[in-house]
Amino acid sequence: MDLKADLLRPQSYGALHPGQVELAETNLSLVFLTDRDVFKVKKPVDLGFVDFRTVKQRKTACDAEVQLNGRLAPAIYRGVVPIRRGEDGRCRVDGEGPIVDWAVHMARLPDECRADLLLARGALASDAIDAVANRIATFHEVARTDEATAVFGTAEAIEYNIGENFAQTRGRVERYVSPEESEEIARWQTAFVRGHGELFAQRIAAGRVRDGHGDLRLEHVYLRQSELPTIIDCIEFNDRFRFGDVCADIAFLSMDLAAHGRVDLAERLLARYARDANDFDLYALVDFYESYRAYVRGKIAAFVAGEDPDGHTSASRDARRYFLLALSAERRSMLLPAVIAVGGVIASGKSTIAEQVSLERSAPIVEADRTRKGLLGVEPARPIDEPPWHGAYEPAFTDRVYAEVFRRAEIVVASGRPVVIDASFGSRAMRRAAQDLASRHNVPFRFIECRADPAVCRSRMTERALHRGVSDGRLEVFDAFRARYEAVDELAPDDHLVLDTTRSLGESVAALRARLECWPQGFVA
Repeated sequence: MDLKADLLRPQSYGALHPGQVELAETNLSLVFLTDRDVFKVKKPVDLGFVDFRTVKQRKTACDAEVQLNGRLAPAIYRGVVPIRRGEDGRCRVDGEGPIVDWAVHMARLPDECRADLLLARGALASDAIDAVANRIATFHEVARTDEATAVFGTAEAIEYNIGENFAQTRGRVERYVSPEESEEIARWQTAFVRGHGELFAQRIAAGRVRDGHGDLRLEHVYLRQSELPTIIDCIEFNDRFRFGDVCADIAFLSMDLAAHGRVDLAERLLARYARDANDFDLYALVDFYESYRAYVRGKIAAFVAGEDPDGHTSASRDARRYFLLALSAERRSMLLPAVIAVGGVIASGKSTIAEQVSLERSAPIVEADRTRKGLLGVEPARPIDEPPWHGAYEPAFTDRVYAEVFRRAEIVVASGRPVVIDASFGSRAMRRAAQDLASRHNVPFRFIECRADPAVCRSRMTERALHRGVSDGRLEVFDAFRARYEAVDELAPDDHLVLDTTRSLGESVAALRARLECWPQGFVA
């Protein structure tokens, strides 16, 4: 029986009538692609971390693949189908005869929508990255989290994983990086885990260790117009590789973007995920997880390259790139950290400008409005209709909101990244607090004050009331808020940039670029 040869025959698919059949082969699967369908057959292999030697084991894995991938690609995974041997002795996915194996049946997605190919032709835009970040954040929010998943987020479990990586690459990694560099990776990753046991415990307590995807790579992400991003091929064969901190999941994809030369998009992904998942604490450990994920990819590439005696394969180049990426995670960012506070009265345009600064620097935005609602357990777009300076907006609670805003911002800055803080900053005390944050970390500080004529602000609020968003600023509190706003007279001119937001957005962006360090336009690392 030659299953591979048989399933390359269009006749083996009966009523589907494919014009032709292509084969894509991985370490674990034979993937048969027709014009509209995909059939994935598990190989009868035992690689230690996965055992597919029996038909029953392969059937169990196929069932798990369909069930688990239904979370992020429900319309793509159509089920598990038997492969039968007909009277002529040939294998087929249609017809009668004894079952000899099983296949996962999928709809075929268009290659031109695959994220890595979009990136290669310069068509992966920041809004697509935002959509992917939101999709993953939404997925993680409802993913399983319990005692069974929590075990895999402990420092002990993570140290076991990295130790396994180092053991499996011993004598091999030195073909791609120097022994000193190899030792530096192992030393840094191990020291990080051993020195941050409390941090890992806090992530477990916060419910951040979940049943995730486990293999978030660009080639598994599909972006089709007017549809949510589709993400396929999660790990189904070993819970240990799928259970973990949500940061480990998103870091896999940010690492992959960096490996493809787009550090700007990698940072954009993290920034948008942190906002949508309300998880700025991930910045305390994302560099570690990016290093860990890069090392895993380097390990796999090294195994593949080892099959070539000359070592002159693309896998060999990939191995070196990933190992160097694992090494670089602990080193200085290409874009220096800074604290950029964006403020102004209600409807002065500060959130729009904060978004632009975030885009220019791939920096996360810590928003006071979103933080306030997070502390209250309220969805971001749900309005909080309280009288001025009462309830959710009383001074004591506002102080608590700002304390949390600065706590989140400090985690970002401590990771060596710039942060944008979107808040009114209507008092000198609040502006000094932001400036002090920058001083503590010896990084630049800028306060961008957004201004607009009061009539323009009122018009904006009237329009905004028709499309409620995160902000609860409304006309009835505008005059009181404006009267309480303290003039900015305590900052040095170099630290204070005034923007007239009645001008065009293009003019504002030009002014920002003149005063802020931003990514070079069209940047590719």
